[in-house]
Amino acid sequence: MEDGEGAAFREMAEQLLPIANVGRIMKKVLPPSAKVSKEAKETMQESVSEFISFVTSEASKACKQERRKTMSGDDVCSAMSALGFDKYAGAMRRYLQRYRELEEDRASQERNNAEIMYRDHRHDRPSDTDDQDRNQATTLTFDRRTDRLF
Repeated sequence: MEDGEGAAFREMAEQLLPIANVGRIMKKVLPPSAKVSKEAKETMQESVSEFISFVTSEASKACKQERRKTMSGDDVCSAMSALGFDKYAGAMRRYLQRYRELEEDRASQERNNAEIMYRDHRHDRPSDTDDQDRNQATTLTFDRRTDRLF
């Protein structure tokens, strides 16, 4: 059985972002020759995880007050503003707006593609009269009772 300290460490580690992802994000803004120590990655990992929890907690309070169960991107932006991160909240709002526009464009394109496929499929299908003609021709061709064609 493990001691309380070990259990607390495991619980905390489960709430942290993966360190490889944190390191990758850090390296994106650094010169190619720069190195990032394990200690720096771990410190950043804990900091960003704490920041996410902090903002999420504030957004969750607003949702509870409004008796909503689902937190939206707007809730996160409002929480950032309420916590004094107005500069970041503005950037997040712009990102969120662009994301929604792209999602709407994608959904619209998918609807158009589905409509085109449906129309094309309808034109490729034989009509009911074609089916009747084919059935009649098949009956005439395969009528073996009389061995004759009608």
